Amino acid sequence: MQTQLATAHREFTLYRYPRQSNDTLRAWDAADELMLAHINQLETPAAPNDSNCTVLPTNPRVLIINDQFGALSCALNHYAPVVINDSFIAQQAIKQNIQNNSLNPVEQRAPLDALEGTFDIVIIKIHKSLAQLEDLLHKIRGHVTADSLILGAGMVKMIHNSTLNLFSNIIGTTTTSLAKKKARLIFCNLDTTLRIPTNPYPSSFTLDDGSWKIQSHANVFSQGKLDIGCRFFIEHLPASEQSQTIIDLGCGNGLVGLSAAKLNPNAQIAFYDESSMAVASAKLNYETLFPALNNGHFHLDDCLSSCPKNSADIIFNNPPFHEQNVVSDAIAWRMFKQSQGVLKKNGELWVVGNRHLNYAQKLKKLFGNCQTVATNNKFIVIKAVKK
Repeated sequence: MQTQLATAHREFTLYRYPRQSNDTLRAWDAADELMLAHINQLETPAAPNDSNCTVLPTNPRVLIINDQFGALSCALNHYAPVVINDSFIAQQAIKQNIQNNSLNPVEQRAPLDALEGTFDIVIIKIHKSLAQLEDLLHKIRGHVTADSLILGAGMVKMIHNSTLNLFSNIIGTTTTSLAKKKARLIFCNLDTTLRIPTNPYPSSFTLDDGSWKIQSHANVFSQGKLDIGCRFFIEHLPASEQSQTIIDLGCGNGLVGLSAAKLNPNAQIAFYDESSMAVASAKLNYETLFPALNNGHFHLDDCLSSCPKNSADIIFNNPPFHEQNVVSDAIAWRMFKQSQGVLKKNGELWVVGNRHLNYAQKLKKLFGNCQTVATNNKFIVIKAVKK
């Protein structure tokens, strides 16, 4: 695995988080490299007669958005950037890589945190979620000027006409660089006369029976509609009058935990997710739908890393099967292993997933048992018990 990122200023040792000895993926991509090369060109004094060259202001105020593992935060650390990231895992990766390279800490914020003042340079890594990008562009528009450098960087497969249209419709005139190593830059200039559309987030949908209106912030999975896997899951959740501890792991907008709260009125319900927008969405929905209850608890975490061992009676889990653009069962396996440690003796892990993912085999290997609760032509709900 390559761990050394060479830049114009120095070389950095970078690791993905959580760090794994068998990880073959780098902690940066070609889009990071292309962006850092462009910033270095701007830092290099131009020829005296080059009137078309952009000159960076002295001590520019820099905002970095969606830096996944800290390549940009480390390489541009000399600017003391403000860094926005929805992912707890990304926040931890940035923190650890900055510490490992003996750099100054950066100010990290979540997308829903307030921003103050204006920024001279805004750098946005382009990820898969157009909804998150749309929401963030609305957020930063009030914190840039016509002189601000607004830059995007992403792999070519992540940059579409819809991506560029968001920049054009919310910020202003937008162009792109030529592709290099399957990566591309986006250049955008603020148009103060632009009539911008209304930010549609948080979005909402109503359950089929009309009972609940579910709200979701922009970076939440299936934020505009009821996910069919989640629909199947909540149809088969257990109900009890017992006093117990239930966890909605990878809670998203919280619908599974909310349904569990309705079916288990005497239970303590804990919502866990690594997305700050997901946790905020779950909290918003819980407080809206159950204003008189105080049995909801909300945690931003790497799976269940901070959850006490042997503390939960039931864990409900609808695991993702991809990490950013990489299809993988690594997150599901990590969730299952941590769930086993967090469950009490005879505690139950309930999982829903596509039938082809074969989660049952993994749970049998880990728990020594697994039973099918319900199945249809696409999804399966299974249960494993901690012996």
